[in-house]
Amino acid sequence: MFVLRQLEFALFDFRLHHTFDANKSNQVLDTLHQVKAEVAVVPTVDWGRMPHSFSHIFAGGYAAGYYSYLWAEVLSADAYSRFEEEGIFNAQTGQSFLDEILTKGGSEEPMKLFKNFRGREPQLDALLRHKGIAN
Repeated sequence: MFVLRQLEFALFDFRLHHTFDANKSNQVLDTLHQVKAEVAVVPTVDWGRMPHSFSHIFAGGYAAGYYSYLWAEVLSADAYSRFEEEGIFNAQTGQSFLDEILTKGGSEEPMKLFKNFRGREPQLDALLRHKGIAN
């Protein structure tokens, strides 16, 4: 349920920042109801006003960036899965993580660093497994 709730927040954020039309009334709540109809486990109540207090997407530079919480979990779980595959204390894997991720930091594009470490694009499998959603 946690992943679905985060997905709900991320989709709501994306849609508000991508399709918002200031000339339409009640668009914020309509957007929320549409997203909830697609992904929510618990039905929406008509009197709910979650957007009024959801400051993450309206303050602090988060505009259309709430998804980054889930994306960070995807990347970390997938990176960690290499350690699971090759041995948690495997020195070569640790050295590769140091060389390809930690040492380079922000000097190169993050996706390039991830691909160099993992040898491929990020995959959801590890996150789903760690959350108990898949085997």
